[in-house]
Amino acid sequence: MRTILVLVRKDFANFFRNKAAVSLTFAVPFALIWLFGAVFGVNRKDSGPTDIPLAVVNASTNPGAEKLIEALKAEKAFKVITKYTADDKTERPLREADLAALMRANEFRFALVIPEDLFSEKTFGLHLKVYTNPRNEIETQLVNGILQKTIFSNVPQLLGQSLIARGRGTIGAERMDKFNQAIADNVARNFGGDPAAIRKGIEQGDFGAGGLGGTGAGGDSLISQVIRVESIQVAGQDVKSPVATRIVGGWAMQFLLFALSAAATALFSERDHGIFHRILAGPVTRAQILWSKFVYGICIGMLQLITLFLAGRILYGIDVEHHIGLLLLICAFAAAACTSFGMLLAAISSSQEAASGLATFLILLMCAIGGAWFPVTLMPEFIQQISKLTLVYWAMEGFSQVLWANASFMELLPTLGFLGGITAVVMTIAVWRFNRGKIFD
Repeated sequence: MRTILVLVRKDFANFFRNKAAVSLTFAVPFALIWLFGAVFGVNRKDSGPTDIPLAVVNASTNPGAEKLIEALKAEKAFKVITKYTADDKTERPLREADLAALMRANEFRFALVIPEDLFSEKTFGLHLKVYTNPRNEIETQLVNGILQKTIFSNVPQLLGQSLIARGRGTIGAERMDKFNQAIADNVARNFGGDPAAIRKGIEQGDFGAGGLGGTGAGGDSLISQVIRVESIQVAGQDVKSPVATRIVGGWAMQFLLFALSAAATALFSERDHGIFHRILAGPVTRAQILWSKFVYGICIGMLQLITLFLAGRILYGIDVEHHIGLLLLICAFAAAACTSFGMLLAAISSSQEAASGLATFLILLMCAIGGAWFPVTLMPEFIQQISKLTLVYWAMEGFSQVLWANASFMELLPTLGFLGGITAVVMTIAVWRFNRGKIFD
């Protein structure tokens, strides 16, 4: 037994001398728990999504439309956008004709249009339009649910106004006014109150509309039967496999980051086996070794990404062949960014174990906040801003533009620019660190 205890003590001593092992066992899980808590907003008083961009176009002159907009602004899940900013920085009210282009540019993915015929004298009910670019199914369903709740809960008096308008169109304004006055007099006589104030409320559509939340003959909410919501999908209508198209890119990026980080940290293995000494004995420079690793990483990364997308094509029917040109381009830029990330890890780490531990931490973090696992818009606002600094966010954006939105090269160019910029900055730092480090000694 004593011998066993001595050997156990030896293992503990070796473990605590290995800083990378200690980090992976204690520090990394602790940090990830804290960071994931921040991502999910665990400590927030109010749970749920915040500041999801929602464009609102108001073409109606009815005062109730403004109340609907105010109700949407009061909903913490939405950041309501009602203004269009031109290139010269001037602002004007947002128009329905602006929506498609702005949604394709990913300025926002959801929009509500309150049309001029919000209600009419010919039909009873409300008419609304909802524009969507449903890149993520969870986000889309959540937004639709909150939007419907806000409409149904905060503006039921609009239905009353619609009923008044319908009555005026059917029986005439004079007879409708007499009917309203008779109702107001009876309510005041039996329940108290000022007849003039009661009539004013009736004319504004205030019928105590809480009763409208009952169910109709089909079991649906009565409100849902009289509010006509016209849904318009701006992009992705022709996508053959929407769910797989949305999520395969996230899986591919996670696998790619782990693979290329492992390939870059293999520099330590080559150093320990004396391979660099033998290579440098010939007409080869350190810079050439590093750039060869960079080119190798891009090639392997592109092969892996294309293989995974082809697997998505075979298994789930993702439309790859009609986007192969731009898909190869975004895959090349994503692979370059991931390779530079792996090179940086190798450059700033003292050993392969330390680099692997740091890679695990950073890859899980970038995938969590970059949109590879769940929509960025469901995270707290400050996390949403940080996510735009990650290569995962821009790679996911590129995959969505190509496979979902069928973007052109010019539309894809800004995303390529961000990925190229990340690659250039990270690779510059990595080369500088390699030249000052000891990996080639």
